[in-house]
Amino acid sequence: MSMNDPISDLLTRIRNASMVSKPWVDIPCSNQKIRILYILKEEHFIRDYVKITDEKQGILRVYLKYDYNNKSVIHGITRISKPGCRNYVPVDRIPRVLNGMGISILATSKGVISNKKAKLLKIGGEVLCHVW
Repeated sequence: MSMNDPISDLLTRIRNASMVSKPWVDIPCSNQKIRILYILKEEHFIRDYVKITDEKQGILRVYLKYDYNNKSVIHGITRISKPGCRNYVPVDRIPRVLNGMGISILATSKGVISNKKAKLLKIGGEVLCHVW
């Protein structure tokens, strides 16, 4: 089955697995997904991720993070820029999610980075998703 939007698939798998308190979720691998997961780990939204090699493209196993009440650390994860309607922003219009409690993930000329790093580097780009 062909997939039109692999980033949306990544976010949906994480959202669905965290809603039913799964300890991990397996996702088909790509370099952009690895970079998104690196940002989620850096911002403490997931515990870890590992790449499992197979004879195809590989699998990313994402270990989800929960608090002491077994509630997911990720309360919401939303795709902003879609393949049919891209959402580009300049540096002065980079969105703040929940007044700084969440993050935006942007695809820029410097790679896939969080909104905090994009403001430090003073570059805009395509808003991929919001996580809070």
